[in-house]
Amino acid sequence: MSIASQEARRQLDRIVALGYPDVADMSAAAFRALANPLITALEHSDLGANILLVPTRELVSPESLIARTSIYRMAGFTTMPPRDIASFLPQDGFEPPEGPFYLVVDPHTGTCYVNREPDVARKLIDSDERLPLTLEEGLAIATQHPEWLLEKNGFNLLGSRSADGRVPSIWMSQNAPRLGAVWPNSRHTWLGNAYCIARRGVSLFV
Repeated sequence: MSIASQEARRQLDRIVALGYPDVADMSAAAFRALANPLITALEHSDLGANILLVPTRELVSPESLIARTSIYRMAGFTTMPPRDIASFLPQDGFEPPEGPFYLVVDPHTGTCYVNREPDVARKLIDSDERLPLTLEEGLAIATQHPEWLLEKNGFNLLGSRSADGRVPSIWMSQNAPRLGAVWPNSRHTWLGNAYCIARRGVSLFV
């Protein structure tokens, strides 16, 4: 078993324990079965542990996921209505690979892009040949690595936008993870702009 497959299985165990199968309206066994092809394919991969296992919104809708994150038993929260959260869609070029699950490779909270307006940070990320994270991928960070919000920084998720141009963001508020949104021309000293190196679906491993 490779390092990557072990890490993906650990992350799968965590989201199953957090009730993701209930959100998907299926049994835990059926939920795990959907991830198994990707995890099995990873057994021959040379990827390391710096990956995120991300369920697509077709499997798990993002509206309720922030409440399943926590830091020191303080549950994540949002003041946005579910319809607002659902409106943040992946932008062209940042759609997830096909399949119920996929991997994000080398995710970062974007510390090097702290206090940059989203529109400016997007250009910098593009020029650095990196990929901005989407809402679903940011929720995966907050779920699998909530400590990053304390040890590193909160972050904008430039790979997703709403129809009015807002960008979803996750940061610490009231000692808990919070999901909110910012305007593309605003800057915040506590927000980086999260990115990754690649997205990979099961088809890229077989």
